[in-house]
Amino acid sequence: MPSADPSWPGLSQPSTPGHDGAGGTYTARRGELLQYFDRTAVEAWKRLTSDAPVNRIRATVRAGREEMRGTLLNWLPDDLRGARILDAGCGTGALAVEAARRGAHVVAIDLSPTLVGLARERLPHSLGAGTIDLHVGDMLDPTLGRFDHVVAMDSLIHYRALDTIRTLAELAKRTDRSIVFTFAPRTVMLSVMHAAGRLFPRGDRAPAIEPVRERTITRRISHDLAGWFTARTHRVSTGFYISQALEVVRP
Repeated sequence: MPSADPSWPGLSQPSTPGHDGAGGTYTARRGELLQYFDRTAVEAWKRLTSDAPVNRIRATVRAGREEMRGTLLNWLPDDLRGARILDAGCGTGALAVEAARRGAHVVAIDLSPTLVGLARERLPHSLGAGTIDLHVGDMLDPTLGRFDHVVAMDSLIHYRALDTIRTLAELAKRTDRSIVFTFAPRTVMLSVMHAAGRLFPRGDRAPAIEPVRERTITRRISHDLAGWFTARTHRVSTGFYISQALEVVRP
């Protein structure tokens, strides 16, 4: 994604500060994301995540996000009655709603109060047997409890590979069955768009994404997440949206 386009959902950061390899910290990145999604991109994000008309570029982002959301939902069981799911970086709550309609008890959390507010406004009157508990805060908060499944759609893309693995490892400690997440694959197209985003004035930029090679992610998962294995993967590439899904399971 070009970093000036509001195409990625909010990111909840680990509560323990860490270094991103360039001298920054999780806390610094948290501030960038909060500034962007609560101030710079509020109106654009409202339109992108609604049925409102958008320009051609953002239409490709919207289509890509819909395809990716469908992919992650398809990797969860059809019958989620009684299952507890963490929607980590829930954005405006579209995925959480679909999971709840299958009967899941969803804990949906995001760093951005604005996005969580939009999610609350858009909640349907009835979710059937499911429930949604919306939170503003940190997806690694241990008080959120244990989960059967964790979904993190485009909420780890601002991490370098090592930080992504550390986050997954923390989530795995409280997850019993699967973690499905996305990362920004290192492709020529995405690298070009990433570089182009740096041409925009700093105040207009979205927080930078961190493209990473698939083999880097899968190798580190095999090494660092004992008892967990990579399963399905799927890349979505629609115009200005490029993201790759990966399923990690506990047998």
